[in-house]
Amino acid sequence: MALEINMNNFKEEVLEAKETVLADFWAPWCGPCRMQGPVLEKFAEANPDVKVVKINVDDNQELAMQFKIMSIPSMIVFKNGEAVNCAVGLQSKAALEELVK
Repeated sequence: MALEINMNNFKEEVLEAKETVLADFWAPWCGPCRMQGPVLEKFAEANPDVKVVKINVDDNQELAMQFKIMSIPSMIVFKNGEAVNCAVGLQSKAALEELVK
């Protein structure tokens, strides 16, 4: 299950994480975002070494602005506190695995 992230836990759970983090910027009203959910769950099960988190852009507009999220779903990969890769739009499990390499 993906961890819900907000301004209160973003630093600790994402920026200070020891493992690679895949952050899904999404919103509940977004159809492609809802379709991405089950794909993320399968990705998380197959990749236990990657922390998967979800950031609701409606509830966390400051984070969305900080990372220049213009379209959702958007995925950002963080390693050692730095954003190192990103993808916009619905992603397959294979595409997510390639993204975090």
